[in-house]
Amino acid sequence: IVRNNCTMLEGLQASELTLYSILIFLFLENLVNLYLTRRQIFVYETSKDIPTELRDVMKKETFEKARLYGLDKANYEVFKLLVCDIAISSIELYTGFVAMVWMRAMEVTARVGLDNGSEIQVSIVFLLLINVIGTFKDMPFKIYSTFVLEEKHGFNKQTPAFFIKDQIKSFLVGQMLSIPIVAAIVYIVQIGGNYFFIWLWAFVGVVSLVLMMVYPVYIAPLFDKFRALEDGELKSSIEQLAASLKFPLGKLFVVEGSKRSAHSNAYFTGLFGAKRIVLFDTLLLNKGLPDDSTLTDDEKGKGCENKEVLAVLAHELGHWKLGHIRKNIIIMQVQMFLIFMAFSQLFKYSPLYQAVGFPPNVQPILIGFLVIVMYVLAPYNTVISFAMTILSRRFEYQADEFANGLGYSKELGKALVKLHIDNLGFPIYDWMYSAWNHSHPTLLQRLERLKSLQKKEK
Repeated sequence: IVRNNCTMLEGLQASELTLYSILIFLFLENLVNLYLTRRQIFVYETSKDIPTELRDVMKKETFEKARLYGLDKANYEVFKLLVCDIAISSIELYTGFVAMVWMRAMEVTARVGLDNGSEIQVSIVFLLLINVIGTFKDMPFKIYSTFVLEEKHGFNKQTPAFFIKDQIKSFLVGQMLSIPIVAAIVYIVQIGGNYFFIWLWAFVGVVSLVLMMVYPVYIAPLFDKFRALEDGELKSSIEQLAASLKFPLGKLFVVEGSKRSAHSNAYFTGLFGAKRIVLFDTLLLNKGLPDDSTLTDDEKGKGCENKEVLAVLAHELGHWKLGHIRKNIIIMQVQMFLIFMAFSQLFKYSPLYQAVGFPPNVQPILIGFLVIVMYVLAPYNTVISFAMTILSRRFEYQADEFANGLGYSKELGKALVKLHIDNLGFPIYDWMYSAWNHSHPTLLQRLERLKSLQKKEK
């Protein structure tokens, strides 16, 4: 009895140490984010003059709009960080919220006629419950961000009906995808033996690649309307650019992103065989429409001219030609392998479960996975995230250099400025905030690099 009591006491002490370690790191990480965001807020508040490089292309009125937009977003970011990432997350951890939801999932599983002795079935019900709770928890912030913040600065194009329908579709599609994946993960851990992490890694790797191929063809059209790019000069030029690089272009699409937001983008999809290039209608001059009579006065004249669109695509195709997509996939697979291997070594450690409110000897696989990936490996994830940010910025410079090599340096610079202005991007950033948060170099950094490349060529 004494030995059992000592063991329980040691487990309790270990669980408390685990809990407080998680809470301390969570607090410190968010404190760093808060400090960096406050530094950027200071930049927004004190920057009143347009940078010399942009004085010929950026109006004072636009600069002021971008400054206020950035300031509002940063203040909202601080509020959300304090409420969600510090207050709510800490309360949920300290009170054993996850354990309470798991116990309720066991009750619901039995109530609906399922077997609450089956960990897979309970895990599925738990996933549904935690996702429903998360949806309602995030909803006030989504509504504020869309209908107050973005609306105030002219970017929101969603009606309340569109927003509600979009959220319902997102939730349903998310559950349809996540439920079978979670069930399979729990099953693999149960039957996989000591080296289950290898099978788990192989399974998740295959699923990730399949989703990357399936998403643009079957899932993305559920949320946005896609149309084939009309025949004309732009389409012919894109096809010629793709052919010159031996890019296996399949189809060219324009997505009506303007129904959701006024922000612009372009991307290509597909891992094997023919690939798709997708252009946001907001990227194209007058949304790519031959007749601008249906556009509002604010929309007319926005977007990039054909040569500037080609420059943007030359940059994107540079990522493909230089192997950045392949490198990122390899890095992602290595990361998953290391995470699953760490999970296999830690998931039987009882104090991890007691730290989040579970009684001794209750160790659900899904809970162990979430706790280890989200909290135990949080320091590792932070370091890797920063390293990937550095790598991403390097890739962006390389893609810019690739576009420059194709003769699109001047057009790319114009496109970057135009997109920055259309999206009310603020051109001035605190160096620490930018280094930590931005996966792309700032506008001024990219313009400076393009200018130096042009000088080198001359």
